[in-house]
Amino acid sequence: MRKWRRRCLGGLSGSIVEIGFGSGRNLPFYPSEVTKVTAVEPPGMMREMASERIAATTISVEWGGLDGQHLDLNDASFDAAVVTFSLCTIPDAEGALRELRRVVRPGGELRVLEHGSAPDESVRKWQHRFNGIEQVLAGGCQLTKDPVKLVRDTGWKVTSLVQGYEPGPKPWAYFTCLHAV
Repeated sequence: MRKWRRRCLGGLSGSIVEIGFGSGRNLPFYPSEVTKVTAVEPPGMMREMASERIAATTISVEWGGLDGQHLDLNDASFDAAVVTFSLCTIPDAEGALRELRRVVRPGGELRVLEHGSAPDESVRKWQHRFNGIEQVLAGGCQLTKDPVKLVRDTGWKVTSLVQGYEPGPKPWAYFTCLHAV
């Protein structure tokens, strides 16, 4: 996933809000021009797992809430927003994307890296078959969400889009990296 993370986060600068911060896997891939990351993640094991990565970075990281669908953050207060491998699990992904629109300054960017609905009908059929099991085994993750449609439907304009399969079982291996304003 390194090349996908580099592609997603390359060129960012300033203050970033990241929904689904998890264990901080994106931290090593943020450019040096990023000065602060406000991490949105419920308390628990992921925050504990992130502590080592946070200690190893020069970027200021602060916790900025528990729920990406309801951000307790000021309007237009971030240069960009990042969501990686989280839209698939957020119950109201559209609400989260609208909240990011609210807290990112005018002209600021959204960066998304997700797996999701594949272009091939035969793969999509398998994604739909496995979707219920995936939700149970992977904390609500859905294989069938279309990240590009979600982003566009919430008022963001996609400016860069790269999609493709990676090695592995195809229902889980179709990825999208997009930049939007």
